[in-house]
Amino acid sequence: MPASQSRARARERNNVLNRAEFLSLNLPMKGSQEARSSSRKQGSQSGLAPTQNEGTKERRQSQQLPEEDCMQLNPSFKGIAFNSLLAIDICISKRLGVCASSASSWGSARSMITLIGITGHGVPWIGGTLICLVKSSTLAGQEVLMNLLLALLLDVMIVAGLQKLAKRRGPYDVHPGLLDYLTMDIYAFPAGHASRAAMVSKFFLNHLVLAIPLRILLVLWAFCVGLSRVMIGRHHITDVLSGFVFGYLQFRLVELMWMSSNTCQMIISIW
Repeated sequence: MPASQSRARARERNNVLNRAEFLSLNLPMKGSQEARSSSRKQGSQSGLAPTQNEGTKERRQSQQLPEEDCMQLNPSFKGIAFNSLLAIDICISKRLGVCASSASSWGSARSMITLIGITGHGVPWIGGTLICLVKSSTLAGQEVLMNLLLALLLDVMIVAGLQKLAKRRGPYDVHPGLLDYLTMDIYAFPAGHASRAAMVSKFFLNHLVLAIPLRILLVLWAFCVGLSRVMIGRHHITDVLSGFVFGYLQFRLVELMWMSSNTCQMIISIW
């Protein structure tokens, strides 16, 4: 036993790591371990804090808006059908926009298609109605022209209000012209030119005596005005169709508000 102990002592003495300059390597670094443990604790706490905050926020949102979450996870049939029809409308409108720019397939015909659209603009119609009203000398003609002017002004205001509410853009990035800004026809829904063409054509068909060929040409003109707005990329198909519907409703409204000859003469005398 003493021999073995002496040998162990000799080995410890001969061990290089037992020297004074190497003793610090064998001792554990308390400060570094404490720093590491504290950093780990802080990291775990900081990592848990945002996760806890996110969890509480999600719980609050799910408690406050359960119906919206259900609608996002389980969309209704009406929502799917509406989105599908909207996608079809955009796709077909983009394909029909053959004159949206000069680089389009029908870009050379853009000026002619734009001219067809101008025939349904509000400024030429209001200006022409005022000129005809000044030159008219019959009571019946003044009555019809005054009510037509009322219908045109109502059309401009109703379409401008609906466009401000909807704020729908066209299928292409086509900037409105100067005449469009004058009549506040800036957005796409509903199409102001289409509503005006439908209202004017229906007004003329009811209050003017026209031959059958002229009646057919009047209906074709209204259809061409609506189609031209789609071809230049200014409106969707649904914008034009809704414009036709609103134009007919505006005509019915003017029929209910029809001003008599005496009322028209009173307004003309004041003017």
